[in-house]
Formats: sequence, C-alpha cells, structure tokens
Amino acid sequence: MDREQLLAQWKEEEGRGMTGWDFSHMVGRYTVEPLPWDYSQVVKEFLRPGVRLLDMGTGGGEFLLTLGHPYALTSVTEGWAPNLALCKKRLEPLGVTVREYDSEKGQPMPFPDDSFDLVINRHESYDLSEVRRVLKKNGFFVTQQVGGENDLPLVRRLCPGFPGGFVGFNLENELPRFRQAGFRVMQSRQAYGEGHFLDVGAVVFQASVCPWEFPGFSVEACKDTLFQMEEQVERLGFVPNLEHRFLIVAKNRK
Repeated sequence: MDREQLLAQWKEEEGRGMTGWDFSHMVGRYTVEPLPWDYSQVVKEFLRPGVRLLDMGTGGGEFLLTLGHPYALTSVTEGWAPNLALCKKRLEPLGVTVREYDSEKGQPMPFPDDSFDLVINRHESYDLSEVRRVLKKNGFFVTQQVGGENDLPLVRRLCPGFPGGFVGFNLENELPRFRQAGFRVMQSRQAYGEGHFLDVGAVVFQASVCPWEFPGFSVEACKDTLFQMEEQVERLGFVPNLEHRFLIVAKNRK
C-alpha cells in the first residue's frame, strides 16, 4: 500500500469517532497483558439483593448491562452529550435512572445524601466528597482508573513536548486522598502492562477518540511519525505501548 492510500485509510480512522465505551472496533488490532484482577468480579462481590447501585460515567451502559442488577435499583451518570443521549435511549426504557453529571465541572451529584449502597466507576473522574455524600454509611466505592502513565510512549511520539496531562495520577497519590476524604481503603492494586498495536490505523483511532491524552493529534500533523510506525509494524509486527491501571475498593466511614 502506497503512502497516499495509507493516509486515506488513517484519515478514515481519524473521523470514525465513538459513542459509548464500545471499543469493539479494536478487536484483533490491539493486544495487552491481562490485568491481575477482574473488575467485573470485584463489583459483583458487592451486588447483593436490594443494593442501590450507581454507575458513574457509564458511557452507553455497556459494562453496566453485563451485571444483571435490577434496573429499578440502578442509577447512572454520564457527562458527555452523545453518551447521555444514548443512555436515555438505551437505559431509561429499562427503568434505569439516568442523570447528567461531570465531576470536573465542580457541580454536586444530582442525587440526595445517602442514596446508594454501592458506587462504581470505571475510567471516569470523581469528586471524593460527592461520592462520599451520596453513599450510605458503610457503603462501598469501587473504582478502576486509567493511570497517568497510560499510553505515554505513544503520547511522547505523537505529541512531542507534551509531558502527559495526568502523569501523577496513580495509586500512590490517590490512596492518601481517599483516606483524608473519610474512606477506609479495603483493597488497592496497580498494574502496568505492555500493549501492542497491530496496525497503525488502530493507533490513529486510539489517539482520535482520546483527545485528553493526545492533544492536538491529527493524521496530517503526525503523518511523519505515523509512517515511522508503519515501518515498525512491518519490521516487528506491532507498535509497542504501555497500559497503566489501578483499582481501589473503599468503604464510607460516615
């Protein structure tokens, strides 16, 4: 495939976009070492009958719907307008309560005090004081986060000069914040895994749908680096990457 064909293919990936948290487009194009924990199983340990559940930053409800929890006991938040519209279309008819919320805007969560037994959060920002407020006494907060070193090798190649916007976001720095906020940390783990992009189009898709990690990225601006990556795929079979995740399970000590 010549350079013009590659550029056309990459620009198609750049414009694809994503609604919800559906990464099925990456299946077979990206591999990564499995995490040493199973977030789904961790969450299910707390889903007893009668538990009132809140899923923060639910995307399109993709993960939530795998849990099988009673919809009448389930609420979700979502702050991105396209995903919020998808939630209203997909989840509200099932009986799930859908509310707009983005913790980074500094607004209170749209729920009364002591509303939930369990708050879960996978890869979404949070305000610990608000999470604690809406949790009942002895309720649990279970969160898996994308650490600040995630995708850093790619960021440095595609966005030279940008140090990474969240490098200090890690388990070591978050645990004291949880304790100071009034939580008792019950479980905490952190993992780094090597990822492999099997084609450069997958790199373009990842950078395009995560602009907070890759500010200013475009195929046109980064084409020289992308061609270097294409040569790397031809030579090695992949473009290497780093994944960074951490897990915290905390109990509300009201």
